[in-house]
Amino acid sequence: MLIAFKNVNQLWAYILTETLKRLGLTCAVICPGSRSTPLAVAFAQQVPDIEAISILDERSAAFFALGQAKTTGRPVALLCTSGTAGANFYPAVIEASYSRVPLLVLTADRPQELRDCHSGQTIDQCKLYGDYPNWQAELALPSSDTGMLAYLRQIVIHGWEQAQTPSKGPVHLNIPFRDPLAPIPDAKTFHETSLQFLQSQFHLEDFFAGIASTTPLPITHAPNPHFVGAPSSPFPIPQEWLKCDRGMIIAGVAQPQQPQEYCKVIAQLSQTLKWPVLAEGLSPVRNYADLNPYLISTYDLILRNQQLAKQLAPEMVIQLGELPTSKELRHWIDATQPRRWVIDNSNQNLDPLHGRTTHLRISIEQLVQEIGEGEWKSEKQSNFDFLPSSSDYLQKWCAAETQVRAAIDQTMATMKELFEGKAAWLLSQILAPETPLFIANSMPVRDVEFFWKPNNLGVRSHFNRGANGIDGTLSTALGIAHRHQSCVMLTGDLALLHDTNGFLIRNKFVGHLTIVLINNNGGGIFEMLPIAKFDPPFEEFFGTPQDIDFAKLCATYNVQHELISSWQQFQQRLNPLPTQGIRVLELQTNRKLDAKWRQENLPKFAGGIAI
Repeated sequence: MLIAFKNVNQLWAYILTETLKRLGLTCAVICPGSRSTPLAVAFAQQVPDIEAISILDERSAAFFALGQAKTTGRPVALLCTSGTAGANFYPAVIEASYSRVPLLVLTADRPQELRDCHSGQTIDQCKLYGDYPNWQAELALPSSDTGMLAYLRQIVIHGWEQAQTPSKGPVHLNIPFRDPLAPIPDAKTFHETSLQFLQSQFHLEDFFAGIASTTPLPITHAPNPHFVGAPSSPFPIPQEWLKCDRGMIIAGVAQPQQPQEYCKVIAQLSQTLKWPVLAEGLSPVRNYADLNPYLISTYDLILRNQQLAKQLAPEMVIQLGELPTSKELRHWIDATQPRRWVIDNSNQNLDPLHGRTTHLRISIEQLVQEIGEGEWKSEKQSNFDFLPSSSDYLQKWCAAETQVRAAIDQTMATMKELFEGKAAWLLSQILAPETPLFIANSMPVRDVEFFWKPNNLGVRSHFNRGANGIDGTLSTALGIAHRHQSCVMLTGDLALLHDTNGFLIRNKFVGHLTIVLINNNGGGIFEMLPIAKFDPPFEEFFGTPQDIDFAKLCATYNVQHELISSWQQFQQRLNPLPTQGIRVLELQTNRKLDAKWRQENLPKFAGGIAI
């Protein structure tokens, strides 16, 4: 702490970082720069209570912090210098906003007198991230006044809380500093005298008394008389659900901190209502399959059969979180227009279809857990004799799932060529229990939705489906894997190339990441779109082949590389996983042939079945 009284800036930075430490911050990602010197020094002084990780590239650093916050569920601090450095955080801030990931973004800045006068490395950083942060503020200039230090402490506490409630997300604090930035004595005698006096009077524990390392309590909701539930329950059940025998639950994109509990309450709701659960490949429901006997994983393929799609049209839908990626499902919901309830405890609009939708601003865990199993039974017996004991609708869904799943598994099991989709199918069966898996955007998330087989491995899937971009793919995966269980990333070549600066983190990275690289030399997702029929300009401007030798690229960063030539070799390399380092397993595939295979075969899996 002695260094804190070298100058006013260092004292200010100490109060800020000490407050964060006492709140529970354990990781700060720091980008190099001059204006942020006081905070960089202060964070370094907090090691080992706060791990301070230096990362060169701001965009990469921001996504690494995003990955860390995803896997821990707690805020991670992200620091940069003034100027365009903070602008490079923008994509990750957007993703954190839409994905509801807690980030504490700290941008150092020049003081007001050096703005708008062409002082170097200065831009307008106030509200730099628009409306994406949960909350944002510019701090006052550093001061040794005890009242101003108390102001700083409370602003930091408020920012910490705003990053976590009522919904998690980014918070931006813009922090101006005057010289001197290094921890050297202030030039003015007044400041030196003031700091010496403050040091003699400052009572550390009194100043920080009352700061607790806790997560803010969630906002609760008042009871609603139009819903049915336990008398004391603020989260009851809509009566309409209990009367409907053509309802279904859609388990969309989700990354709950307690995935098994999340899946249990969904199963409880499903079995009470006797509704099928259509589970997105990115939902943990597919990785805890034994919990839910009504799990439907092949809905995208089933709905490609128009006759089945018509027979299975629902009257009511419970949507958990965001809708799945599947266009087939979205078009079908839009066409059938069921009554829909979206269960999600954020304030976001999660209905891009603009249907007949009611948002219940609660979590599924809160909804179901407030009504214990005994209360479910007693209420069902006393008030809900009309609850269907057997549903023909449910049976049709389960019969279709059984037939289509068997067709997929048989096709994949006998396939010897390196088809992209088989990588996702195999990963769903061969990874060690609870392995963290980061799934890149574009084709990997779609292959997971098509082919990911329900299992009981408890694989913990992660992804950036807030803004659905390919930026920051590698860095996010490294952030997830850092100091956690050995992790796997499934990615295409363009997503990896877009973030190769992430490899610069390798010397700071503790743990292991295996990168399953689907190298089809271009943007495979575009092959599935109508523009693929127009070449030129398709190949140059959409396919965008980069012709990269990944073995040489990996050698540049001192990253292990292996070319996979068979599925047997692929399986051997993925279980068990190493415990240290970064490794790339490259599967070279044919972009156009794989796209053609999908177009020809995906409609066939459910094409010949009847229910």
